[in-house]
Amino acid sequence: MFIDQVRIWVKAGDGGNGCMAFRREKFVPRGGPSGGDGGRGGDVILVANPHYNTLLHLRYNPEHKAERGRHGEGSQRTGRDGHSAEVPVPVGTVVYDDKTGEVLHDFTTPGEKFTIARGGRGGRGNQHFATPTHQAPTEHEPGRPGDEKFLRLELKLLADVGLVGFPNAGKSTLISVVSAARPKIADYPFTTLEPNLGVVPYGDFSFVVADIPGLIEGAHEGHGLGIQFLRHIERTRLLVHLVDVSEFSARKPIDDFKIVMQELEAFSPELVRKPMIVVASKMDIAQDPKRVASLKALCTRRGLPFFKISAATGEGIEELKHAMAERVLTADQLAQV
Repeated sequence: MFIDQVRIWVKAGDGGNGCMAFRREKFVPRGGPSGGDGGRGGDVILVANPHYNTLLHLRYNPEHKAERGRHGEGSQRTGRDGHSAEVPVPVGTVVYDDKTGEVLHDFTTPGEKFTIARGGRGGRGNQHFATPTHQAPTEHEPGRPGDEKFLRLELKLLADVGLVGFPNAGKSTLISVVSAARPKIADYPFTTLEPNLGVVPYGDFSFVVADIPGLIEGAHEGHGLGIQFLRHIERTRLLVHLVDVSEFSARKPIDDFKIVMQELEAFSPELVRKPMIVVASKMDIAQDPKRVASLKALCTRRGLPFFKISAATGEGIEELKHAMAERVLTADQLAQV
């Protein structure tokens, strides 16, 4: 199962209580206070683990607690600190405070760690309360409680290129041709029910392509599979918009293009501002050149690069790969400036 959103509860360990004790050794008739301090509670730490690509392991294990600190003891012995709890999350996970909606952290690097809940401080023993006029104190402190939070975790896949378009526009077929990914492919809408990632080699360079379930009109209102998977292309540097130009689609290609653009904007205006390549797919079964010409004219007016491909015959695939690689490399260079 591909789970990209979960809610969890984390609780850091409470600090141990300080101890009240007095020295009672032989030949020390009036021993002073010797109560030790409590140990510190353990933290809850989120760790970006590259071996996870879904939040499924947290859906069925939503509660995570760190160990509390041990209490202080006599003879000025400090209690042991509690062990911290490490919770693995996939790279690309965004952590929100479930109550306020505040973004607490965004994991983008494998091995990255973030302390999401800090353990409580241990209480002081009565040895700390002795003064020249108060030589036998009985005061001691309880340990402080550890942080406790309800969190919402969202996974946003890390990819360079995002494929968008109507269901059955050929996105899964394209990613299977240009990469080693093997998504389910069939001749009916909504074959793709969850995002797929593929690594595309190009010379000594490679980039990651994300294929997400198709959009239909009204997706932002929950029609079809809705827009729940669009978060996975928010981080991409480039969008590749596939449009079915064959006669087997009862819709006009320019209508498909406009509808998908409207749904992208309804989800986030930033998506439609990303660099975009428009691809006329299924050219091997396209019979009416007017359908292709109208889409190309629309792209020309909008200043969008336009390519014609057939994943079945390989037509235009190398040219498209070159264009995607070139734009990803340019985006990388701009990011480093």
